[in-house]
Amino acid sequence: MQDPEITPELIASHGLKPDEYERILDIIGREPTFTELGIFSAMWNEHCSYKSSKKWLRTLPTTGPQVICGPGENAGVVDIGDNQAVVFKMESHNHPSYIEPYQGAATGVGGILRDVFTMGARPIAAMNSLSFGEVDHPKTKQLVHGVVEGVGGYGNSFGVPTVGGEVRFHPAYNGNCLVNAFAAGLADADKIFYSAASGVGMPVVYLGAKTGRDGVGGATMASAEFDDTIEEKRPTVQVGDPFTEKRLMEATLELMKTGAVISIQDMGAAGLTCSAVEMGDKGELGVRLDLEKVPCREEAMTAYEMMLSESQERMLMVLRPEKEAEARAVFDKWDLDFAIVGETIAEDRFLIMMNNETKADLPLSKLSSEAPEYDRPWVETPAAEPLADVPQIDPIDGLRALISSPNYAAKQWVYEQYDSTVMADSARGPGFGPGILRVHGTEKLLAFTSDVTPRYVKANPVEGGKQAVAEAYRNLTAVGATPLASTDNLNFGNPEKPEIMGQFVGAIQGIGAAVGALDMPIVSGNVSLYNETDGQGILPTPTIGAVGLIATGDDVIGSQVRDGHVALLVGETDGHLGQSALLAEVFNREDGDAPAVDLEAEKRNGDFIRNNRALITACTDLSDGGLALAAFELAEGSGVGVHLDDGNTPFLFGEDQARYLIACNFDQAEALMIAAGQAGVPITTVGRFTGDTVRFDGSEAPLEELSALYRGSFEATLG
Repeated sequence: MQDPEITPELIASHGLKPDEYERILDIIGREPTFTELGIFSAMWNEHCSYKSSKKWLRTLPTTGPQVICGPGENAGVVDIGDNQAVVFKMESHNHPSYIEPYQGAATGVGGILRDVFTMGARPIAAMNSLSFGEVDHPKTKQLVHGVVEGVGGYGNSFGVPTVGGEVRFHPAYNGNCLVNAFAAGLADADKIFYSAASGVGMPVVYLGAKTGRDGVGGATMASAEFDDTIEEKRPTVQVGDPFTEKRLMEATLELMKTGAVISIQDMGAAGLTCSAVEMGDKGELGVRLDLEKVPCREEAMTAYEMMLSESQERMLMVLRPEKEAEARAVFDKWDLDFAIVGETIAEDRFLIMMNNETKADLPLSKLSSEAPEYDRPWVETPAAEPLADVPQIDPIDGLRALISSPNYAAKQWVYEQYDSTVMADSARGPGFGPGILRVHGTEKLLAFTSDVTPRYVKANPVEGGKQAVAEAYRNLTAVGATPLASTDNLNFGNPEKPEIMGQFVGAIQGIGAAVGALDMPIVSGNVSLYNETDGQGILPTPTIGAVGLIATGDDVIGSQVRDGHVALLVGETDGHLGQSALLAEVFNREDGDAPAVDLEAEKRNGDFIRNNRALITACTDLSDGGLALAAFELAEGSGVGVHLDDGNTPFLFGEDQARYLIACNFDQAEALMIAAGQAGVPITTVGRFTGDTVRFDGSEAPLEELSALYRGSFEATLG
């Protein structure tokens, strides 16, 4: 088949700007072949090169005594003691999930699981953060059903517990849903596998499933805005097979024990191209591939298709040649492909051969290191006007509005479709606060959370970025965990618009300040830009995934309250209603500034909670919906009423930060008051958990009635 002529239209369809194409001509000194154009397109798109974000990502704190491996590998690696490490990362699969919800979400889960076991870790936990358009938009229900089924279908079949996550709805996501997938695994700290190739003349081995035409050009599609040609992009969504991936994981972990692996890389975005280039570039080596040796499941595949296919469940490895027979036997046992498809070479070349014909011959290091890097113009987000008026509402009516909204109603319709107990180590599954897992065979537990409030980030990117980290810190703290480290999934609109780039820069500044102050370095992550349809961008959504460590089961702070428990509020309350859930859900307003985040107060109050956990029976942090929603959720989860003494709207629904709600016996409350005084931590008694009603000052409703509303609203709207 004849390769197409390289025209300006073909170059543009590959997501390359005219000046970027000129740069390619300068590097290779000639017109590229069609396959070479595809390779440059794959390596230089936003998804693989981070060309708009690299400058700012470098400013994030990424190191600490607990960090074994920070950003740059398949996943981050953090020490949890006893020669054990937790390996984790979060990634987006936004564009594919909007085009083909089930497969887009399923392959997002598959990809993030591969990132973890490629490092030598057995996956133990998954989470997801999902953002959809308004509930009555014609596409929303189909997207919700498809995405949730895709997440559950892949994760459940693979056999990893989904322990937490979040689901939100907002008109800004009408044309572009977000599907952010998180996975974590356990590995021996001295047996982590990396992707840098080493040694000349070493076999490059293709592992796993066969290559097909699914996902060709997927990474380029993920780096572009949507328009009315969206249906044409359906073929760029991959198709996943969780049972093949399960076998691939078992085979890979078994292979790693043989000593055969020099380096290994998941074939994710841009498939064979990106995995081979990254391995060669990190090892300062060239790579030669012979494509006729690549296992294919479709007839007459071209070099272009094979290099850009994003077929799932595939890996690339550099092998110790003397171990070939042993390594091949492992993959034969698991009925997976094992094919030597090339070798490492001394020259700086990416040489692609097919039936002795040269399809591409490029300087390998230039594909990665010479990718464009932009310092995009940006403008600071203007300071938000303060709230013009502070609305008042009957507090029970305000609570009803929140708990009947799909944003704040109970999400059991979603998480009951996920297996949260497989592997039998789940100590607390989805539904209230972070997921908690036992570290098998030890006393330790790990806690997992995912957080961001996009309204805050839009109003004030710096404070919104800080708040996403601070909320993750509080969520982990509220169950007794010491936060270890973070991963970020930075979802934004078109970075070529200075106001969007300004949101990105501000959020990075806030995230950087917070992870530094709270000792939660960023060890992995993903940037997803161009989340726009017809020029309408999403809310800036920098999702923070975080992991915390709990020494023993005795150190877990519970979530069950009993009749007679005192309700204590830790932290300062000013009644901040700007950008609050109450304003959005009751008054349909998104005005005012985001709440300010005092990082010193966050650290101090968090340390206080952990240092005094023995006195605390139940705890939750305060975030969206303020004290009213936190008190209701704590009470509802235990089937006990709650009576709060103050019915003032800002006091109940304000979203001031660095706050926790504690439930405990009277004697414990006294001891906590004394300890708080010594630590300089604000603490007040705000009511008690008792009876079978929810009462805020003089306003009251039966807990049973409110619970039915809370438990039934999501399914009634979207089920």
